[in-house]
Amino acid sequence: MKLPEGFGFAHPWLLLLLLALPLLALLQGGRGAAPAVIFSSLRPLHALGRARRSRLGGWLTTLLLFALALLILALARPRLGKTISKVEASGIDIMLALDVSASMYAEDFTIGGERASRLEVVKQVTQKFIEARPNDRIGITCFAGRPYLVSPLTLDHDWLLQNLERVKIGMVEDGTAIGSAIASSAQKLTKVPDSKSRIVVLLTDGDNNAGKVPPATAAEAAKALGIKVYTVGAGTKGYAPMPMQDMFGRRVYRNVKVNVDEETLKKVAEMTNAKFYRATDTKTLEQIFEQIDKLEKSTVELSQYQQYRDLFPWLLASGFGLLAVQLVLAETVGRRVP
Repeated sequence: MKLPEGFGFAHPWLLLLLLALPLLALLQGGRGAAPAVIFSSLRPLHALGRARRSRLGGWLTTLLLFALALLILALARPRLGKTISKVEASGIDIMLALDVSASMYAEDFTIGGERASRLEVVKQVTQKFIEARPNDRIGITCFAGRPYLVSPLTLDHDWLLQNLERVKIGMVEDGTAIGSAIASSAQKLTKVPDSKSRIVVLLTDGDNNAGKVPPATAAEAAKALGIKVYTVGAGTKGYAPMPMQDMFGRRVYRNVKVNVDEETLKKVAEMTNAKFYRATDTKTLEQIFEQIDKLEKSTVELSQYQQYRDLFPWLLASGFGLLAVQLVLAETVGRRVP
C-alpha cells in the first residue's frame, strides 16, 4: 500500500511503543486468576461454563490492544504535509527575436545526424535555452517582412514553449526586417519597470531588406534604454540547400546563395555592449546559446516553507472510543466471576 505523498510522523520514535503490544498480548493471554473455591470435580460447573460467552474475553483483549495501538499512533502525531516554494524572479528580462523568413527553410543544419531546416534547429536550441532559465521572464518576437509577437514576457515557460512550438514560416509577408524586430522587442521590454537587466537575443540568417526602422537606429534606441542586443548570424556561408518540389511533386534540393550581413549584426551588438556570434552548424548554435546563458545570470532567492495537517485527533478519538467500549463490555457482559 502506497502512503500519500507528504505523509509522515512528527515523533516517529514513539512508534517503537508498538513493539510492546505483542508482549502485552502474550501476558494477557497467559494470565489466569487463582480459583476461589476448590472442587473435587469440575463436572458440576460444566453447565455454568456453557452458559458463559467463552470467546468474549479474547475480543476484549483485541479491543484493548487495538485501542492502545491507535493511541500510540496518535502520540507519534501523523500528519500530511506539503512543501511550498516561492521563487523570486531573477529580474533579467529576455526577448527572443527569431527570423522566420523563407530562407529559414534551408536545410544546412542537422538534428540527430539527420538533415534539418534552420527553423527546426533554432526552435530546438531556443527550447533548451528557455528551460535552462526558469526564473527569467522571457518573451518571443518573430519576424520576416515585419515583426509579430508570439509571446509577451512571462514566467509561465510551459505556455511559452507551447507558443514556440506553433512558430512557422509564412505567418507574415516575406523579408528580413532586422531593425523593426529590434525596435519591437525593445518596446516590449520597457513595459516591465522592475527589471535588473534587459536583453534581446536576435537570430537571423539574412540581411536587413524590409521594415521602416534601420538596424543602427533601433540599436541606438535600445542602448538609450539600457537594453543589450545579442546578435546571432545563422547558416552556412555562400550557398545552402533549399528544399523544393519538382514537376512530379518530389522533394529535391537546390543550392541557393545566402548572405548574412555580419557587419550590421556586429555593429548592433557593439553599440549595445553585447556580442555578435556566427553559427554555421547545430553544435555551434547550441554553444552560442550556452555562452549567452552564462553571460546573463543573476542570483535568485528561494523561500521554502512547509504546511502540515495533523491527523492525530482522529486517531486519538478512535482510540479513546474503543477503550471506552472495551471498558463497558468488560464491566457488563464480559465481567468475570471470581
